[in-house]
Amino acid sequence: MWPDQRIQDLFEIELPIIQAPMAGSVGSEMVIAVSETGGLGSLPCAMLSPEQMRNELGIIRQRTSGPINLNFFCHQPPQADPARENVWKQRLESYYIELGLDPQAPFPAPARAPFDSAMCDLVEGFRPEVVSFHFGLPERALLERVRAMGAKIISSATTVDEARWLEDQGCDAIIAQGYEAGGHRGVFLNNDISTQAGTMALVPQVVDAVKVPVIAAGGIADARGIVAAFALGASAVQIGTAYLFCPEAKVSSLHREALKKAKDNDTVLTNVFTGRPARGIVNRIVREVGPMSDLAPEFPLAAGALAPLRAKAETAGSGDFSPLWSGQAAAFGRAIPAGDLTRQLGAEALGHLSRLAPTDSPPSG
Repeated sequence: MWPDQRIQDLFEIELPIIQAPMAGSVGSEMVIAVSETGGLGSLPCAMLSPEQMRNELGIIRQRTSGPINLNFFCHQPPQADPARENVWKQRLESYYIELGLDPQAPFPAPARAPFDSAMCDLVEGFRPEVVSFHFGLPERALLERVRAMGAKIISSATTVDEARWLEDQGCDAIIAQGYEAGGHRGVFLNNDISTQAGTMALVPQVVDAVKVPVIAAGGIADARGIVAAFALGASAVQIGTAYLFCPEAKVSSLHREALKKAKDNDTVLTNVFTGRPARGIVNRIVREVGPMSDLAPEFPLAAGALAPLRAKAETAGSGDFSPLWSGQAAAFGRAIPAGDLTRQLGAEALGHLSRLAPTDSPPSG
């Protein structure tokens, strides 16, 4: 009944719905719920230690036999730049003083690591059905190891050029990430976010440019968005923000409240939290330092100096310094379990598609 079954056939899933792998916000509980309901649950691994990753995968494999996706970042680790980091600390110093923190105290290193040989060893041990990447692809030797274990490989493209590059490198499917999407942009060939296309414009151009199936992402949070994605030529959708409303999401109460109140024009692309552009709800630090700051160190180093501010403010009940990741369609969120959301989205989308399908009946009269 779906217009295009290629992703379901490729990943061996029932529904063409992929739960976005949102680092820091998704754990094994959500992955299990989505996969058990027929979608593709995705575990974000970029912020997990090897021990945490092994534990999460163990839980998943015990509780579902459905296909799963493991997601990794594959950015180039930045070179240390003490001068730039010092300038960043100086820009934040007034906030430290306001919150009673020592601006000279050491802060934790950001926990966002690129895919490497050690991570690949773990992946080989668990043999997931799908492995996805953000910010391009890892080096060829690692990619071949992933391919050799039988996993399907996908990655995000924010432009047609990126989509063609990913296909040339052998990706089995491509995620076309529109400008509306929450969280980090998947840019890797060109960092100019001022020219990024929205989902409506990007998806059909990527579909026309590549032969592999395309997964639409960005601003899709209800059945109408799913139907629109198929009309644009997509074979599946990747949904993120809508899943942040689910009880399985590992987000703070402050983040949940912000999502409930978010309107279509409450989000912005900002680099102040990590050093890379990502879409989130506007708060104090974004308004006063960003949204895009030339002072922010390279990804992921900007996050280090913000960590103490975030921790202190959140303890006091404030999200002024927290990354409140969200796409532009948060208004469609439903606070229901992830499995129920997946099931309802699939059923509602099929209902819309059946009403739109042409009939074979001759015209009356």
